[in-house]
Amino acid sequence: MLIPSIDLMGGRIVQLVQGKELKLAFDDFEPWIQRFSSYPMVQLIDLDAAMRQGSNRALIEQIAKRLPCQVGGGIGSIERAKEMLAAGARRIIIGSALFEAAGAVDEGETQELVRLGFAQELADAVAAEHLVFSVDTREGRIAIKGWKQQVDLTPDTAMAALEPYCAAFLYTHIDREGTMQGFPLEVARRLRDVTTRQLIVAGGIREQEEIDALSAMGVDAVAGMAVYLGRLAV
Repeated sequence: MLIPSIDLMGGRIVQLVQGKELKLAFDDFEPWIQRFSSYPMVQLIDLDAAMRQGSNRALIEQIAKRLPCQVGGGIGSIERAKEMLAAGARRIIIGSALFEAAGAVDEGETQELVRLGFAQELADAVAAEHLVFSVDTREGRIAIKGWKQQVDLTPDTAMAALEPYCAAFLYTHIDREGTMQGFPLEVARRLRDVTTRQLIVAGGIREQEEIDALSAMGVDAVAGMAVYLGRLAV
C-alpha cells in the first residue's frame, strides 16, 4: 500500500533531502488534498514541530478533518496525542519521545534508552491501535529530535522492545530520504521479521515496482518526493 506524505514547514508543503535541504515547496494545498482523498491513509508531518522551530498546528487540524491521516512531528506528550486525535487524526506518530539521547547499548541497558514506561502510558491513555512508533535511522542508528541527535540503538532492538504498545512501526531510512535512490529492500525484509505489527517504510522510494516488492513482503510504503515529482501516479 502506498501512503502519500504531506510534510509541512513554514505553512507550506515541502520535500527535504535527508531532512536538511529544501527541494520542493508548494503553497497551494487544495490540489494535493483532492488527489490524496481516495487513499485509506495519508501521512501528515509537522517538520517545524519536529525540529523545535515552530508549529503548523492549525494546518494539521484543517487537513486532518479532510483526509484520513496519521499525524506526527513534535508529539511528545499524552496530552498532545489526545489533542491530535480529537482534532481528527486517525493515528499518532511518536518518535523522539520514546528514546533517550545519551548512552550506549550494552546488555541490560536497552530499557534505559527506550522509554518503555512512557510507551505503556501512551497505550493506556489513547489505545495502542492509535499509535505508530517511528524508528528513523541514520547509518544504522536511531535519530531523534528532527534527526539532529542519535541514539546508540538499532531499529531492530527498539522495535522488539516497543512492539507491545503500538499498532504499527514507521521506519525512515534517512540516508536515502528525498534522494530518489530507491529504498533498500533488504532492510525492509530484515525488519519485517522483527515485528508482527504493521510495518511502514520510507526513504528514497522512487517507483511503483518498489512499492509492489514491499507489498509482497507485507510492508507498506510512504512516498513523498516521487509523488510530488510525478514519478508515482496518485
